Amino acid sequence: MTEYNLLIAALLMFIVGVIHSVLGEVLIFRHLRQNSIMPTLSAPPLTQRHVRIHWASWHIVTLFGFALGALLLWLSYPVAGFELELFIKHVVIVAMLLSSILVLYSTRGRHPGWLALAAVALLIWL
Repeated sequence: MTEYNLLIAALLMFIVGVIHSVLGEVLIFRHLRQNSIMPTLSAPPLTQRHVRIHWASWHIVTLFGFALGALLLWLSYPVAGFELELFIKHVVIVAMLLSSILVLYSTRGRHPGWLALAAVALLIWL
């Protein structure tokens, strides 16, 4: 039997995630970009470096929302305990790796957060 409340909650997490990223791009970051995916203009009092990590952090929230949505989607169907544990580990690993890559890319490796996010993914994988 499907837990419809969890299924609806999962779908809502995905919808909110998409809206969050799209509105952030349209209302905030579009004005800070020059012919690239990465915002490269400063927005006083923020320097270019701060704008870049803000952009990465903005989209990490969406990635984490998608990860929670995936967990809720999985929980909406009855599954065995071990399968759930493995699925949760995989979701967290993917979310941490994508977040790590996003911070690495947006800060050109200058923000140490990407290392911590990658370390979390590695520790779970081990």
